[in-house]
Order: sequence, then structure tokens, then C-alpha cells
Amino acid sequence: MIKFKNFVLIKFFLIFTVIYSSSFADSHNIYDVLELIKKDLKTLEKAVYSESLNGNSNNTSSSNNLDQNSEDVLTRHLLKLTEIENQFQELTNKFEEINFKLDKLSNRLSKVQADNQLRFQELESGNITSSNENNELTLLPGSSQPQDLGSISYKDTETKSLTQQTQSIESTGTIITETFQSEEKLLPDENPDKQYEFAISFLKVGDYNTAERAFREFVDTNPEHKLAGNAQYWYAETFRIRQLYMDAASAYLEGYQKYPKSNKAPINLLKLG
Repeated sequence: MIKFKNFVLIKFFLIFTVIYSSSFADSHNIYDVLELIKKDLKTLEKAVYSESLNGNSNNTSSSNNLDQNSEDVLTRHLLKLTEIENQFQELTNKFEEINFKLDKLSNRLSKVQADNQLRFQELESGNITSSNENNELTLLPGSSQPQDLGSISYKDTETKSLTQQTQSIESTGTIITETFQSEEKLLPDENPDKQYEFAISFLKVGDYNTAERAFREFVDTNPEHKLAGNAQYWYAETFRIRQLYMDAASAYLEGYQKYPKSNKAPINLLKLG
């Protein structure tokens, strides 16, 4: 704009210089000069208008550039937010997976703890009501003096023969039992509750071989008694504790099939699973 102002001033200066130098005194010459000035003004107006348009065009271009830059910045922010959202979703999925595994492990531990607690409680109580439950010594059959639990006395067997008998239980395994014709019955000549307590005593001292025979004899002698299902369960446990898993599975199955109404039936089924 300053250039155009300077141009106008120079133009007028030149015109007036020409007028005075040429001594244009008549009106005809003055009229020609005025026409020339008028044409020059129109030329200047066109030039100024053209520059104004160019300036507006430049401003518009700058505004467009600013808008384009703003859009680029916004696009970058949106892409970054999308990336962060995806990462957060992945972390959420991993957290849920870990939480599921922890719940599953916790359930398994709870089942194992409940099973062990139940077994030890039953070992302590014997699942019967008896005033002699806390005795550490008991009178064994064929003996006149108290002896340590788990010891067994036998009569003279010189004149009697020895036989072995095998017995198959279901299709899950075979339990081999040795039956001595010369052997006296292991359980005392008492009521079934006393006999059951006697068999439990071998479990408490860790004599699982003798406990196996005692519970087997109890089940064979008292198949209809209310404690027969319990005795069958502990009979199976003597195999499981000794890691005789096939024999244990057979005994659990036999207990579940023969005594479905016993309180040990669900546990037998659980142990089979």
C-alpha cells in the first residue's frame, strides 16, 4: 500500500512539472492534462483493487493451512487415543484370564482342604458314640493282658493247613486276600459298634494292613449294619493311602453300589472321579 501512495505522489509531481515546464496556459492543454490524470487514477484504482484481492487470497490460503494443520494434529491425537484404548483392552483381558485361573485354583484347593478335613475328623471321632473312644490300650482277642493297638495274637497253627483265595471285585481291579483256615477272627466278640471302633483303632496308629483286614471282616460279618457303608469306605482308604489305586477304585465302587444310602456314598463317588 505504501508503494502505491509513493507512486501516486510521483505521478502528480511529474504532471505538475510537465505543466509548468511546457507553459500550458490555455484551457485546451489543461483539459488534456486533467484527462491524463483521470486515466492515471483509474489505473491506480485497478492496481490497488488487484493487490487487495491478492491479500485476501493469501489470507484465505493461510487460513486453509491453519485448518489443515489443526486437522493433522486432531488426527494424530485420535490415533493415539485408539492405541491407548486397545492396550487397555488387552490388559483387561489378561486380568480377567488371570482372575479366572486364580478362582479355579482356589476352588481346587478348597476341595482338597475340605476332603482332608472331613477325613481327619472322621478318624478322630470314629463316627460312633462310645465312652471308650479315648482309650490308648485295648484288650485284644486271645490275650489276657492289654497290649498296644495294632498287635495281633494267634493260636497254635501246627496241625492246620494254609490256603490262599483270590477274589475279583467288579471290572476296575482285583483285590487279593489271603484267608488262613487256621487264623482266628480278628474282630472281638462284641457288638458291631465295638467292632467298628476296634477297626478304626488300627487306622489311628497307622497299621493300614491290619485295618484293611479288620474293615473287610466287619463288612462281611455285618453287611446290613448302619456302619457297614462307613467300614467299606475306610476299607477303600487303606488301599489309597498305600497308593494301591486300582484296589482303592474297586473298593470305592463297591461301597457306592452296595450302600447307596450311606453318608459315605457321595464321597465314594467323588473319590472315583
